[in-house]
Amino acid sequence: MKKFYKVLLTGFGAGWMPVAPGTWGAGLALVLAWPIAYWFPQNLVVMLVVLILAGTWLGAQGSAIVADEWGKDPSQTVLDEMVGMWISLLVIPFAWPWWLAAFLLFRLFDIFKPLGIRQLESVGKGWGVMLDDVLAGIYTNLALQAVWMLL
Repeated sequence: MKKFYKVLLTGFGAGWMPVAPGTWGAGLALVLAWPIAYWFPQNLVVMLVVLILAGTWLGAQGSAIVADEWGKDPSQTVLDEMVGMWISLLVIPFAWPWWLAAFLLFRLFDIFKPLGIRQLESVGKGWGVMLDDVLAGIYTNLALQAVWMLL
């Protein structure tokens, strides 16, 4: 079971990239979401919500299970970035400029952790690993929704 969680937590290996594994994880989330958005646009929100809920749950559980071996929030764990990226994409236009903006803004929120994001890292039992990126994704989505409404 531990091996299963390791594969998921690393984004099927993306987390082992030597430079900026979180960026690779967020990029993988885009690569996985793009065909869903293209082929099933009417189901995109539902499919993203399923990925978000499942990814958050499995990420928290898996992070708690591997913490003794990998540490509290290891860089190779990128499922949290994937979930945050999927949250960033919810109900924004399916067009590459919007998705690129979501990617860049999410990475900024994830790296700098403003507005209470950093405090969520201290939540225990694997949840802190996931929840800071969940909030970064929410902030990204809200910012993009605001821009979309203004346009």
